[in-house]
Amino acid sequence: MKANLHPKYYVTTASCACGNKFEMGSTKENLKVDVCSQCHPFYTGKQKFVDAGGRVDKFKKKYNL
Repeated sequence: MKANLHPKYYVTTASCACGNKFEMGSTKENLKVDVCSQCHPFYTGKQKFVDAGGRVDKFKKKYNL
């Protein structure tokens, strides 16, 4: 194998936007993620709607929901 070919591997702390922190392996030293298993709708069973520009209201109005 060639020397100095692979990137350095760190055991780092990843922090989520919800405040959860967990350790994982990565080639980056510090990671910040938007969604983790503690706040993702698939794992929590709670659905969040992010209405950007009234799209949800526009859809409901269009289909009379």
